[in-house]
Amino acid sequence: MIYLFQFCVILIVCFIGEFFHAIIPLPIPASIYGLVIMFILLSFKIIKLEKIEKTADFLIQIMPVMFVPSAVGIITVWANLKNILIPFILIVIATTVIVMAVTGKTAELVIKHDRRSGSERDNN
Repeated sequence: MIYLFQFCVILIVCFIGEFFHAIIPLPIPASIYGLVIMFILLSFKIIKLEKIEKTADFLIQIMPVMFVPSAVGIITVWANLKNILIPFILIVIATTVIVMAVTGKTAELVIKHDRRSGSERDNN
């Protein structure tokens, strides 16, 4: 029953993201609105992490399965894709490396910030 409640909370935030996507005329996907809303709600402790943690962990565990439809979709457009396969692969590799580098640097900055904040709290 707890999973159902937690899933409903996540779904409500997703629907709010869909709502914002429908009313705000920007080319931003609804999922990004949902992520930002969830981040704000968690940051300001409007939603406690414990209230969605188990279901969020489950969704992260099954995330690879969610990419199967995308892979099947690529198979259906293979005739069009094989003409541009080399540029497509290069773009995928380049963007993957860029995302990994930016994510790594962001994580480093967050860790450094947390260490500085922790040492300042210890000094006070």
